[in-house]
This record gives sequence, C-alpha cells and structure tokens, in this order.
Amino acid sequence: MIKPNKLANNNFLSSLDLSTDEIIHILELAKNFKNKDLNIDLNKKVLGLIFDKSSTRTRVSFQVAMSRLGGTTIDLNPTTSQIGRGEPIKDTARVLSRYCDAIAIRTFDHSDLAEYAKWSIKPVINALTDLEHPCQALADFFTIKEEFHDFTNVVLTFIGDGNNVAHSLILCGALLGIEVRIACPKGYEPNSLVINKAYEIYKNKNLLKITNDPFTAVQGANVLYTDVWSSMGEESQKEEKDKEFHGFTIDQNLVRNADKDAIILHCLPAYRSKEITDEVIESKKSRIFEQAENRMHAQQALLSCLLK
Repeated sequence: MIKPNKLANNNFLSSLDLSTDEIIHILELAKNFKNKDLNIDLNKKVLGLIFDKSSTRTRVSFQVAMSRLGGTTIDLNPTTSQIGRGEPIKDTARVLSRYCDAIAIRTFDHSDLAEYAKWSIKPVINALTDLEHPCQALADFFTIKEEFHDFTNVVLTFIGDGNNVAHSLILCGALLGIEVRIACPKGYEPNSLVINKAYEIYKNKNLLKITNDPFTAVQGANVLYTDVWSSMGEESQKEEKDKEFHGFTIDQNLVRNADKDAIILHCLPAYRSKEITDEVIESKKSRIFEQAENRMHAQQALLSCLLK
C-alpha cells in the first residue's frame, strides 16, 4: 500500500517547492484517499488557518481534510486577532508555529507568505496569494489525471487573466511536462518571471504557449480552463476588465474548436455569462464540481506528506 513520503521542502509556498516525483506521489495519494484505500492518522495535529481573503473551497477543503486525517483546524480570523492590529509577521509566525503543527495562509502579497515561512518553525502552506495558488493546481492536475489516466499528449488551455491560478498551472505543468497554452487579452499576460522559470524547466520549450487569441489556443485542446476575470482585491477594475476580456468567454462556440473529448475546468466561484456560460458549466464536458471535490483529496495528500 502506498504511504506518504516526507517532502524535501518543509513548506509549500509554490509549485516549485515540489519535484516532479513529489507531485506524482501526491496525486497518487489523492487517488487513494478518494477511493478510501488509505487511512492516515495525524494523531490530533493542528492546522492553523490565516485567511486575509474570503474563501469557501480552500477553507472548507482544508478543514475537512484535517478532520478526515484525525487532526483539527483553528481558524485565525485577522479581524479578531492581533494580526489585524499590525502585529509583525515575524512575531505572529513564531508564536503560532509553537501552537500549530502547520499553518495555511491566504493573503495578498506573496512576500508576506514568505515572511511567515522564514520565521515559522512549522510548515507553511500557500492557500493563495496574488502570485500563486499551488494547492489549486494539485487538485486540477489530479482531476486531469482522473480523466485521462496519465498526462501523455494532454493539452491544457487556460483562457482569461494571467493570474495566480494561471501561474501555478504553468509551473506545475512545466514540472509534469504537459503542454500548457495561455490565452489572455494584451496586457494581461502571466508574470514574465513565472514564464521564464517555466521555460527553464521545460525540456521542450514549445510546450508553453502564450497568445492573445483564444480560438488558436483551444484548437485540439483536451482541457479548457478559466477563472474569474477580476480576482479578489481587483473589484475596482471589474468594469474595465469586463470590456477588455470580451471574446474570452468559454462558450459552446469556443468548445467546438477543442478536442471532441475535451473537459471543462473552473476553480470557482464562477460568474456565469462572463468568463464561462451557464450552458458550458452544466454540460456533460464539465468536470468543475469533481475538480472542487478533489481539492479536499489533494489537500489530504499534501497534509499527510507535510505532517508525516
């Protein structure tokens, strides 16, 4: 029976904190957790949650994952703790890591997450920053592997803003050697540092494509993926972005240009008729709610490795 392996890195701040073999191992563990073929007891270990941004799936999937592993979670609300009153991160991290066995943090600036990791004596997990969403990527590639059994010849196309989700798909895709295409309006391409890092990892540089044409990007693709156009903290840009992203909606017309057996993913929440139509979300090609469920299984796998 497969057992969790200790990860080389103590923290999970980025997809780059994992090796290719470690990603594959986590995906295999997730499969075993989902099939109820694996029972791990974390013996009442405690996961602290610090969420500066709102969350449904990430928060609940971590809470349920820890519960299923025999652990508990503590929700540390910044508005009702000293975190929200300006206590230095280095003080908070050193105290909380003496109470908790791991800390999952959702915040804006990735440098704040890195500061927590610098001072914490226990594992720190990226539950989303403005730069990356690596836990989401683990669930995404688990969902893809469930559908296609392996990653051979799989083409993943992300349509929308070159945001944190796109960054993690690019980096994780590079580690797995999967063709990743990103289609964004001009000016909304992914971070150039992320793109350059991915090119360093890819053995075949042609497997990463950045384009401003969604129809070119979806040709023959096996997976079509999108996210909200305006991320948390960008509410003031919503009206402008809705105009800029016209033509980047995943609708039936776009889907028809993909592979006939293509699946649809969205990390949710979805704004129907904006980045994706209701018809596509509710279609037989949609794996969006399986993908959401898989957050929990992927989190179980990750936690079992970090807290082993």
